Amino acid sequence: MRITDLLKLDGIALDVKPVDKNDALAKLADLMDKSGNLADKDMYLKAVLAREATGTTGLGDGIATPHAKSSAVKAAGLSAMVVRDGVAFDSLDGQPARLFFMIAAPDSANDLHIEVLSRLATLIMDSDFKEALIAASTKEEFLRLIDEKESAQAEKTTEAPVSGSYRLLAVTACPTGIAHTFMAAESLEATAKKRGISIKVETNGSGGVKNELTAAEIAAADCI
Repeated sequence: MRITDLLKLDGIALDVKPVDKNDALAKLADLMDKSGNLADKDMYLKAVLAREATGTTGLGDGIATPHAKSSAVKAAGLSAMVVRDGVAFDSLDGQPARLFFMIAAPDSANDLHIEVLSRLATLIMDSDFKEALIAASTKEEFLRLIDEKESAQAEKTTEAPVSGSYRLLAVTACPTGIAHTFMAAESLEATAKKRGISIKVETNGSGGVKNELTAAEIAAADCI
């Protein structure tokens, strides 16, 4: 499933000016409702607020990914919002959030919201891409940028793996969610690529282990 399968024009708002975190969440829930994904907007928003109470979804670097899994959700979906002036969101780095993606998943969706979160996390780790989304002048441009980025990432993942041993192995993990798990992995992979270092990163989030390191890879790696 692609991000563009879940995000529709009705679910996008650009240059919004919420007064605070709760207002930002309410506006995102309104967009989700306009997209036809919710059976009960108020019930869904309560689930989002309950999730925020367990730990902020303000990831830092101007990004926030509020989400909830609830029986109030009719169909899995996304809403997106750009706040160019930023709004305080209890982000981990203390900085205002400017780019928001809200995720809604029905109770029957298993780990769909985790899959979408992981995909979003790897896409928005690209600072240039994030800034391009924030600067988008139309909803159509916003969607097009995501579609192009996702297609490019899909091509990257289908490339043949590098043969031989890796110089560096790593494991990223988050005890309360998955966004940081995949954002950290993407950052490590991007940095290693810039320095010409072969790397394999195992991610261990709430969706389980992915890209698991093997005993042979660990034994063959130059450094761990």
